Amino acid sequence: MPDTLPGRFWLPSQPSNPELVAFLEMIEEGVLLVDARRAVHYANPAAGELAHRVAVDPADPDNPAPLVALLPDEVFNAAAGEAWSGDVRDEASGVVFALRRYPWIVDDAPAHLLLLRDVTEARHRQDELRRRHGELQQAYARLASAQEQLLQQEKMASIGQLAAGIAHEINNPIGYVHSNLVSLRDYTSGLLELIHAYERALAPKLDETTLATISEVRTRVDFDFVSTDLPGLINESREGLERVRRIVQDLKDFSHAGREAGWRRVDLHKGLESTLNIVWNDLKYKAKVERQLAPLPLVECHPSEVNQVFMNLLLNAGHAIGERGTITLASGHDGARDEVWISIRDSGPGIDAEAMPRIFDPFFTTKPVGSGTGLGLSISYGIVKKHGGRIEVANGAEGGAIFTVVLPVHQPGNATRA
Repeated sequence: MPDTLPGRFWLPSQPSNPELVAFLEMIEEGVLLVDARRAVHYANPAAGELAHRVAVDPADPDNPAPLVALLPDEVFNAAAGEAWSGDVRDEASGVVFALRRYPWIVDDAPAHLLLLRDVTEARHRQDELRRRHGELQQAYARLASAQEQLLQQEKMASIGQLAAGIAHEINNPIGYVHSNLVSLRDYTSGLLELIHAYERALAPKLDETTLATISEVRTRVDFDFVSTDLPGLINESREGLERVRRIVQDLKDFSHAGREAGWRRVDLHKGLESTLNIVWNDLKYKAKVERQLAPLPLVECHPSEVNQVFMNLLLNAGHAIGERGTITLASGHDGARDEVWISIRDSGPGIDAEAMPRIFDPFFTTKPVGSGTGLGLSISYGIVKKHGGRIEVANGAEGGAIFTVVLPVHQPGNATRA
């Protein structure tokens, strides 16, 4: 058996061109000449060194296994006349080498000329760059989400200031108009009562001409209708002003304007109803609201932020509904865990299984392009997590999506005002 040299394959048949051999043995790229039976006809020292790196048996380090055995079948199955290139990774050693295969002829039979180059370090650097790039992308997404949350919080603060100003400006005229309507109602009632008293007292004493004139005027002004309709008009006006007053109060409650910032113990049902009134204009034409609310204790939270979560979930529920549907609000209290929960369920089609794992990811949205930023649920998730709670999402047994906000009743370490 011929001698073998460290880092070198036995060459059963040496090429006849000494200059070519000298060149092949000098280059850093491994060269293998393999016939159709995968027998090696030539291997330069670089190929031998690579073989010792990737195919060494720990029990017999001086007898490397054939490098050819590591090559994938697709290299040798390439169609005649076609080249092949790709990376080959040895899982045992972690070595990666770039391989190029060219068709060749040995003893008038098809063969393979294989060029191999160790690219382990280069691939490791590429993998590291890809990993760093992925980390940068994640960091950028988190930064963008944090920036959006800051912008949203700033917007909420501006809404709070705006609500306080609007409430002050609207409440003043509402106050005196409401007071005037109450007085007007009383005055009108008294005047109508006086007119009826005059009618009863004077009618027997008036001549027919005067009575005819009074009857003509009474008919012309439709006094009977006016006397019955006027109190109703005044009452409807008062109810409209009460509605405006409630909207203004809901806007103040939603933004928590004019109150001390920070953690407070609040009635979540009141915040939910206030938020529902604020977004009702977007929901009233497509959804009816059903309530299955249980008594809840006061919950320690940032009210305006929790109301923002309710707003996002209510608007999403409305968007999920087609032409007409139902939004169901439910709540409950888990005394053992000192938690409360509020769920918002819609009668829409539900959430696809593929979208469910990504539903809270920043910038992910199932809405058409241009119809949503994909940040509402992500921001809501961050707010609830900040409160030590969680948002759970599932598809209902009867269809539609159910979002459940779970919040602790008390915040550890916070001294809160009642």
